[in-house]
Amino acid sequence: MARIKRKAQGVRRSAAARSRANTARKAKARTGSMLDSAMAVLPFTEEQLQRIFLAVILGAAAALAWFVASLAGVPAMAQHQIAGLASDAGFEVQRVQVTGVDRMNELKVYERVLGERDTPMPNVDLDLLRNRLLELSWVKDARVSRQLPDTLVIDIVERTPHAALRKADRLVLIDPTGAELEPITEGNAKGMLVISGPGSNKQVASLTELLDAAPALKPQVIEAEWIGNRRWNLTFGTDQVLALPQGDEESAKALVAFATLDGRNRLLGGKVAHFDMRVPGRVHMRIPGLSQQTLETGSGE
Repeated sequence: MARIKRKAQGVRRSAAARSRANTARKAKARTGSMLDSAMAVLPFTEEQLQRIFLAVILGAAAALAWFVASLAGVPAMAQHQIAGLASDAGFEVQRVQVTGVDRMNELKVYERVLGERDTPMPNVDLDLLRNRLLELSWVKDARVSRQLPDTLVIDIVERTPHAALRKADRLVLIDPTGAELEPITEGNAKGMLVISGPGSNKQVASLTELLDAAPALKPQVIEAEWIGNRRWNLTFGTDQVLALPQGDEESAKALVAFATLDGRNRLLGGKVAHFDMRVPGRVHMRIPGLSQQTLETGSGE
């Protein structure tokens, strides 16, 4: 039987094959060299890198397992079990310690907290409890913490009483921001600045700045009425009234001018019942039973 002998591989094809093989070997050598260089730069050995990669893979697997468990409700069950164990071990709320309370009724704090009594410590929601305390009118800030094994510590930052706000039917104690604290009687408001007029509680800070412009007059002001949502009438301890112009700068300038005139002419305590400084540079004075008089302040620019 005749045999068919295949023709030997051509010279060109053989050369091309050898060229491709050489190119592959060089690329492999370069790649290996680059990896070796990178390994040399990194502060890890090959064994340490393998451990890091293994840790990353295991961490990802754990995260995936936790996600699947969350969908199945397993963490909630675990938390409930942990809370039960903590309670059995005595880690549950038995005492409440309150600090920082001076003027407010301390019982109102306990009313917001005692609902946590006998609650396992891990189950106490500190943020929720703090928000409940911030709802109290006197509480400016509150810090809530656990003191193991069985105590909740409540640290209250109280608001500072500043003035009394006159409403239609009562007086209300307010802080320097105008926040209402609690109703107050006329007797308890004695000696305090009384603020009145619609919207006046929103102007408490600006009123403080105004009175600070004339320190000599500030302690003599017993009432400030916010007129027409634009300006102040001040009543002094002598029952004399000073009408100021509108505008923060204008009213401060007028009050300082009045303080200067009072220092020179002893206006407070005299016969004038009403001083009107709404016209720049002038003081219109009204004396009961007499016609109105006008005094130049010397600050009409």
